[in-house]
Amino acid sequence: MKNILRLVCSSVAVLQLAVPLLTAAPSSPVITMKSFGQLPDGRQTHLYTLENASGFRADITDLGGIVVNLLVPDKNGQLADVSLGFDNAAQYLKESPFFGALIGRYGNRIAHGKFTLDGQTYSLPLNDKPGDIPCSLHGGTVGFDKVLWQGRPQIIDGNPALVLTYVSRDGEQGYPGTLTVEVTYTVTPKNELRIDYSATTDKATPVNLTNHTYFNLHGEGEGTILDHVLMMKAAKTTPVNAGLIPTGEIVSVAGTPLDFTKPHVIGERIDADNEQLKFGGGYDHNWVLDNQDGKLALAATVHEPQSGRFMEVFTTEPGLQFYSGNFLTGAITGKSGKKYPHRSGLCLETQHYPDSPNQPAFPSTILRPGKKLTSTTVYRFSTK
Repeated sequence: MKNILRLVCSSVAVLQLAVPLLTAAPSSPVITMKSFGQLPDGRQTHLYTLENASGFRADITDLGGIVVNLLVPDKNGQLADVSLGFDNAAQYLKESPFFGALIGRYGNRIAHGKFTLDGQTYSLPLNDKPGDIPCSLHGGTVGFDKVLWQGRPQIIDGNPALVLTYVSRDGEQGYPGTLTVEVTYTVTPKNELRIDYSATTDKATPVNLTNHTYFNLHGEGEGTILDHVLMMKAAKTTPVNAGLIPTGEIVSVAGTPLDFTKPHVIGERIDADNEQLKFGGGYDHNWVLDNQDGKLALAATVHEPQSGRFMEVFTTEPGLQFYSGNFLTGAITGKSGKKYPHRSGLCLETQHYPDSPNQPAFPSTILRPGKKLTSTTVYRFSTK
C-alpha cells in the first residue's frame, strides 16, 4: 500500500497508509491520491479520487486532467464505471483517442492548421485528416491531454475538488501567447461532476477548452451506446464538409437525423442515408445550443433504460459536440480488460464552435490580455 493524501470535510490533511479506493461509501466527502505511473522523462503522475458521501466517485489524473473512472449507481444502487479509459498513464500516452481528457488550447478542428489573428498567420500541427483534408485537432500533437498538470486537492463548499493548473507557453503547438489555465473538478452531493474552466493570456490567442470523456451508461466495456436515448436542447447545427470542418452555415436540424430536440434512441438513425452522417461515419457534429446567454443551462440528457442511469449535461457554452465513438474499432483494450468496439462510448463535449478562428460568423474564441475566460459544465447523474 502507498502513502496517500486523504482530505475530509474539515479540510484537515492527513498523510496516512490506506487503500486509495474505499470499499464502502464514506460518511463524509473524501479525496485520496496515489501514483498513476511514470512519464518517459521520469516525472510521476498521480490519480486523485473525489468521492461524495453516497459513493459517487470520480478518479482524475494530473496527466491531461483525464477522468479515468466515474462510478455511478444504477436504479438498484449498483455502482458501475461509466467512462472509457485505461488504468495507467503509459496507455493514455500510447493509444488513447482522448479518453476522458481536458482538451486545449483549442478543442475540435482548425481547418488546414492555420488561422490569422491581428494580421499575422499562425500554423499549427496537422494531426488529423478526415476525408483526406488535413486539420489541427484538439490543440495539436501535444495538446493539453498529454501534458502534466499541477494538481491541488481542495474541499470547496464542503465538496471534494481537484484544482489543476497548466501554463502553456508562447508558441506552444504554434499558438501565440502564454496561456495560464485552471480547471477545477468538483464532486457534489447531487452526484454531479462539475468542471469549472478559467484562462488568462499575455497575448491574443484562440482558446476553446472542453472535456472528452467517453460515456457508456451500461458501464465501460459493456457493449455499445446505440440503445442510449439522447435529447439535446439544440434546434440548429453547424454542418461540415468531408473534412469535418464547418461550412460556416448555421442550419435547422428539423426533419433530419440530427434532430434530437425530442428524445431519440441513438442507433435509430445513425446509419441513415444522410450526407452529414456519411461525413462523420455517424454523429460527430457541433450542435448550436438554444441557450446562448452564457448562463448555466441544460444542454442534453442521456438515458440508458436497462440500468436506469440518466445523465444531464448543463453548460455555459454555446455549442455541444456529440460524438458517437465512430472511430473505435475494437482494437483498444480498456481498463476492464475488454475491447472497446465500434460506438461503445459517446462524448458530449461542451464548446465554442469548431474552426471559429476562421469563421467570422461564429461566436469569437479569441482571448485577449486583461480578459479572463470562464466556463462551467456539469454532468449530473440520477436514475429513472
